[in-house]
Amino acid sequence: VFIGEVGAGHGLPCGGGNYNCPGQIVVAGHTEAVERCMALAVEAGGRAVRLSVTAPFHSRLLAPAGERLAEALRGVTLREAQVPVVSNVTADYVTQPDEIRRLLIEQVSRPVLWEASIRRMIADGVDTFIEVGPSRTLTGFLRKIDKGVRALYVEDPASLGRVLDSLGRVC
Repeated sequence: VFIGEVGAGHGLPCGGGNYNCPGQIVVAGHTEAVERCMALAVEAGGRAVRLSVTAPFHSRLLAPAGERLAEALRGVTLREAQVPVVSNVTADYVTQPDEIRRLLIEQVSRPVLWEASIRRMIADGVDTFIEVGPSRTLTGFLRKIDKGVRALYVEDPASLGRVLDSLGRVC
């Protein structure tokens, strides 16, 4: 509610950039509008943390970057996905090249529906998730979304070995 009110009330672009998990929405947009949204959240008893980012990612302010991505993707041949991919733009499965291309472009300037994407997979029977990278941020989000799912992470060769061993016991 705050997000829409801030953007409309000040004439500055501002909106949800990431819907990560219960209790966490990342706001993206014009700096002044984001700061106002943060103040409103705190006034309402919430918590607001300013992230150090270089651009208003996943907001309509990045539409020109999406256009540049579209130009770059024109020369790329995409094939039908052999395994359906859950788009963070729609939280739906996609396999068709034209749809994948369109959603890749849209995700530059549209919110990341992380929680909805994860809930979709859980509803469809996915019970194990593996995060690969230097932090466990997404693993933390998973636990806030559904404590019953198995959340594993790989951050180095040793943890990869542990995950593979763990999966070997399941498969």
